[in-house]
Amino acid sequence: MREPTDTMKSMKLYHRVDRIHNELRARGISDGAPLAVADLTPHDQYHYLGTEAVDHAIAALGLTRERRLLEIGSGIGGPARYVAATVGCRVTALELQPDLNDMAAELTRRCGLADRIAHQVGNILEDPVEPGAHDAILSLLCFLHIADRPRLFAAARRALKPGGKFFIEDLTKRREPSRQQWQDLAIKVQTPYLPTLEDYGRQLEAAGFADVRLEDMTQSWTAFTIERTAAFRAARPRHLQVHGAEIVEGLEDFYGTVGELYAAGVLGGARILATKPG
Repeated sequence: MREPTDTMKSMKLYHRVDRIHNELRARGISDGAPLAVADLTPHDQYHYLGTEAVDHAIAALGLTRERRLLEIGSGIGGPARYVAATVGCRVTALELQPDLNDMAAELTRRCGLADRIAHQVGNILEDPVEPGAHDAILSLLCFLHIADRPRLFAAARRALKPGGKFFIEDLTKRREPSRQQWQDLAIKVQTPYLPTLEDYGRQLEAAGFADVRLEDMTQSWTAFTIERTAAFRAARPRHLQVHGAEIVEGLEDFYGTVGELYAAGVLGGARILATKPG
């Protein structure tokens, strides 16, 4: 039986995450050399709109140096490092996939932020974090991989202190996908379930969250994903030289698939802020 982390590799964004070393070498940064967070932000933000989205989350969550943040689905650590460097708060960066977590920890060490960020491999559904210990939770384009929303939101609520805030960016459903589109979502995007924006709000309220604020991000995310595909294809010769055909073809297919799902009116996007009652 294949482990869940094995099946995730059919989503090519998560395959060969060592490609970030290729990008750094192309800029003359040797393996193991010290890094600044700004060296990584063009390459380590796996969500949409880069650090602009993280800045929005920092403000919405009211993050300061004294706060303790849990990031669910932390990838190779881009948002966690940016938050820690920007406001200085302590971050628990929880990531399901061991290779992403290992890469994240390496890059964090090279940025001199290991004292602010605890990288941890784990599944939020299995309650791997200290209950009631976090002032805020951040999750950017991770929950699209998790179908059991009641269990997910219950685990998130347990992790928060009373009055803690929960910031989510995630995919939503605008119209019912065709059979082929569902197959692309299930395999290439690893998305087993898509709620509407309204479903999202109802599910968070049912899980005990209050003051649920929903922002429809569909227009800007549609433009972002279409432009991302076009830019990647325009730079294809450069990417082939830096990364080789396997990585480039996988990413091009992933970016193209997602862009097409947005352009076809299947995918939408949500930016959500909710509060655990005090």
